[in-house]
Amino acid sequence: MPERLAEMLLDLWTPLIILWITLPPCIYMAPMNQSQVLMSGSPLELSSLGEEQRILNRSKRGWVWNQMFVLEEFSGPEPILVGRLHTDLDPGSKKIKYILSGDGAGTIFQINDVTGDIHAIKRLDREEKAEYTLTAQAVDWETSKPLEPPSEFIIKVQDINDNAPEFLNGPYHATVPEMSILGTSVTNVTATDADDPVYGNSAKLVYSILEGQPYFSIEPETAIIKTALPNMDREAKEEYLVVIQAKDMGGHSGGLSGTTTLTVTLTDVNDNPPKFAQSLYHFSVPEDVVLGTAIGRVKANDQDIGENAQSSYDIIDGDGTALFEITSDAQAQDGIIRLRKPLDFETKKSYTLKVEAANVHIDPRFSGRGPFKDTATVKIVVEDADEPPVFSSPTYLLEVHENAALNSVIGQVTARDPDITSSPIRFSIDRHTDLERQFNINADDGKITLATPLDRELSVWHNITIIATEIRNHSQISRVPVAIKVLDVNDNAPEFASEYEAFLCENGKPGQVIQTVSAMDKDDPKNGHYFLYSLLPEMVNNPNFTIRKNEDNSLSILAKHNGFNRQKQEVYLLPIIISDSGNPPLSSTSTLTIRVCGCSNDGVVQSCNVEAYVLPIGLSMGALIAILACIILLLVIVVLFVTLRRHKNEPLIIKDDEDVRENIIRYDDEGGGEEDTEAFDIATLQNPDGINGFLPRWGLPIQWWEERNPIQTCLFARSRIPRSLRFIFFHKDTKINCITQWTT
Repeated sequence: MPERLAEMLLDLWTPLIILWITLPPCIYMAPMNQSQVLMSGSPLELSSLGEEQRILNRSKRGWVWNQMFVLEEFSGPEPILVGRLHTDLDPGSKKIKYILSGDGAGTIFQINDVTGDIHAIKRLDREEKAEYTLTAQAVDWETSKPLEPPSEFIIKVQDINDNAPEFLNGPYHATVPEMSILGTSVTNVTATDADDPVYGNSAKLVYSILEGQPYFSIEPETAIIKTALPNMDREAKEEYLVVIQAKDMGGHSGGLSGTTTLTVTLTDVNDNPPKFAQSLYHFSVPEDVVLGTAIGRVKANDQDIGENAQSSYDIIDGDGTALFEITSDAQAQDGIIRLRKPLDFETKKSYTLKVEAANVHIDPRFSGRGPFKDTATVKIVVEDADEPPVFSSPTYLLEVHENAALNSVIGQVTARDPDITSSPIRFSIDRHTDLERQFNINADDGKITLATPLDRELSVWHNITIIATEIRNHSQISRVPVAIKVLDVNDNAPEFASEYEAFLCENGKPGQVIQTVSAMDKDDPKNGHYFLYSLLPEMVNNPNFTIRKNEDNSLSILAKHNGFNRQKQEVYLLPIIISDSGNPPLSSTSTLTIRVCGCSNDGVVQSCNVEAYVLPIGLSMGALIAILACIILLLVIVVLFVTLRRHKNEPLIIKDDEDVRENIIRYDDEGGGEEDTEAFDIATLQNPDGINGFLPRWGLPIQWWEERNPIQTCLFARSRIPRSLRFIFFHKDTKINCITQWTT
């Protein structure tokens, strides 16, 4: 690498040195703000020119130069000469001094202040900084006064091929569908080169594949990677590693290069049909297996993956299509055979099914490869099992008349053991369904008999459960529901539907309907009820009332005449015979009570009592109620008045609460007890003001009290005075206060 760099520098500098030798001592350079070379002249004259003259004539400057260039990465033994500055004001007397300032002045670039030569004293890198802007000025050597205004110029760093291409985003990953056609685009990669893309071919890249052929190719300039082989199969190889190279200098010899890797993964397409692992499957199943139980699994393998490997399973042929079904398991990708209907070993011992597996998602591009499905044969063997008894019917319906005799046979149930051994069967009734034990069953033949009388009017239906048990294996039992319907017989006579009471107006008219009655019968004949009504034979010629049958099976009672008077007869009783249409017909006699009432002119009943008839004319029931309410109100007022007067006259028990004290008196004398009951008047005791006089009720003077022992007085008062009262007794001689206080 150093030899190659030295060779390039030598090839570049040889023509430049020859050109520099042939040029005059003064190098004319163009200022930054002008593109042409300016001739030397007086700056004072330049500054005095008008604008028009500066456009028509070339103005002159003291400096004449071009852009300067320097190669990067130059590392010779001595500083490299970049260029030379000179002014026309310098006659060669060495009285002018050159000054350099700006980017890198003094650190990267140095100027000879006498000759104006500019040297690069450090190694430059264009990728770090491509150009430098500096300012040059000529000053007087002695006074350091500027001889001319400062001028800017640029030193550009020329590029050399010192950076290799780089893949900044590598390594790369890409996918392409399998079975793709030739030239299918896979992806695009890009490398970068830090060298100058404008100068030379240092940054001109060319791409190539070092590893990954013959499967993939790459466009040299665009780096687009394509498939180089058609119909690459993922099932054969899923992943490929491609090594890509980017080389600068247009790919020529001596250029720098960089590499990266690309991993290409083939994605799956549905290009493979499902295939059963075996063509024949064998399964066995007991005949008593529960419906919906999984009998076995079949699986068709598919080399594809994901949804391209999904298959649906169907039973397309066989003698068990009605008994079995197959469902698809999306997770395990297999088919599950389940039982749809019960099996019977004694009827058929084996079945053969033809099962098909077909892809769910079919790619039409590969339909020409054949049908994406496969078939297999499934043989299912039914195993014998000890089955419970089987009734001849899943349910039974029996009918019996409600007047059936006890122990009569109502019906019969039958059951058999479906097994080859055919065990005998024993029948019984589940007594939880026949708590009243109305029925019995013969344990051997299954005949059901009546145990207690029936009444259809109490219960029409009886639902019981019959149990059939194998004698050889009591664990094998079966149950069957039996519904027993009780049939009706004509055992109830008709009667009135309700308690009727008719009202007859005194001012009624002949032929007027007094009451309409209907009958009811607890029986339930097949053709419905039809009732016959009649009067008692001795009342057929009743002078007051007659009856009329209506079309709706009801009866109307009519008055034969008018002028009924409740003072003469207030109530009439009319017996009516009601007969049904049963076989044999039954009848009963119901009596209708008819009351004679006073009615208004429009027939509204007002009063049916005889007492109301003697009331004065014009005094209505509302007036009577108002009078009664006034009397009750007066009585209430009187009672309240008497109660208030009684409470007002009650004397106060104690006038001064401050005189009430409580002393506990201990004594050994026995009180008067019941003998002294009449000796005191409680009203006088309650009134302290009357204590100095005679007691009106008891008739004892106050001297009698003074002669008594004070303790005996207190005892007597305590034994006779109610607990809700307070009393104070004062004895004159002993000055002893006897205070008794009782609270409720």
